[in-house]
Amino acid sequence: MERLKTIDWKNETVTIIDQTRLPEDLSYLQIETVEQMHEAIKQLKVRGAPAIGIAAAFGLCVAMKTFPDQGSMNDFLTLLEKNIDYLAGSRPTAVNLFWALERVKKFVAKEACDCTVEQIKKRMIDEAVAILEEDRKTCRTIGENGFELLKDKSSILTHCNAGGLATSEYGTALAPIYIARERGVFFKVFADETRPLLQGARITAFELSRAGIETTVICDNMAAVVMAQGLVDAVIVGADRITANGDTANKIGTYGVALLAKAHNIPFFVAAPSSTFDLSLNSGEKIPIEQRNREEVAAFFGKVTVSEGVKVFNPAFDVTPAELIKAIVTEKGIIYPPFTKNITMLLG
Repeated sequence: MERLKTIDWKNETVTIIDQTRLPEDLSYLQIETVEQMHEAIKQLKVRGAPAIGIAAAFGLCVAMKTFPDQGSMNDFLTLLEKNIDYLAGSRPTAVNLFWALERVKKFVAKEACDCTVEQIKKRMIDEAVAILEEDRKTCRTIGENGFELLKDKSSILTHCNAGGLATSEYGTALAPIYIARERGVFFKVFADETRPLLQGARITAFELSRAGIETTVICDNMAAVVMAQGLVDAVIVGADRITANGDTANKIGTYGVALLAKAHNIPFFVAAPSSTFDLSLNSGEKIPIEQRNREEVAAFFGKVTVSEGVKVFNPAFDVTPAELIKAIVTEKGIIYPPFTKNITMLLG
């Protein structure tokens, strides 16, 4: 079946699926300014660590397209740096955002000596497209590697959304499920609804059912019962940042799922591209955790559920300790414990 294009570049404009409107409305947004891209990332219209990175790369292209072709390269580089800092401030946890911005920055610095401003603007677009295409290939390879871990399982639980709508196409945690379908193997999937914004219920269930995969949505507080009843053979989730020791930041609630999986002797897997690893951090304690606004919890999709004046705690992510993770699936291979040693061996 034809896959949804989370992000596309056409006619000098970025097109994204507005994921805040799913599943009721599959609608697209035209991103024509860097301010629009910043808002799209901040407001989760585009979300998922790899997709955020791709979006940021295209956001730089949009930001620089109106710079005069005959302008000075120094002025171009100054404005580029300003826009990199601006986009970097949209969300603090997903390291792919910073990875993509740094990649474009290094690319421009390398090319600037031999290019005109007009040429460098065109080459920036080529680099952003390359990031998108590489992500597509990376996710498929993650899917093939992950399938080897899951092929003897029948029922999978996942949290949040790490599917095609979080990347350029296949996704990370859902990629093995899509690869399995291509090979005639059909997993049953339990999707945690993922409070407070319901990415599991709204987005994971949407794309899996669209792909013809049997999917059951459960409230987050039902995962223990589902595991206790023997309805789940494995858990697989995505990641927004993985440190050098294997500690993994992912959507809030992931840590709880990992603890439940450990208690029920169910393997807990993480799937992520190598760009999601932050080897500058030794442990998850140093990962910056985004704190989001009160209304996401206090007003459940427009209906007030928490009395005014009552405090709300709303971290967007939590950190799952490495000791709860059975394996980390990447495009470069599967990483098993001890993670500190094996992450370094595989990724340098």
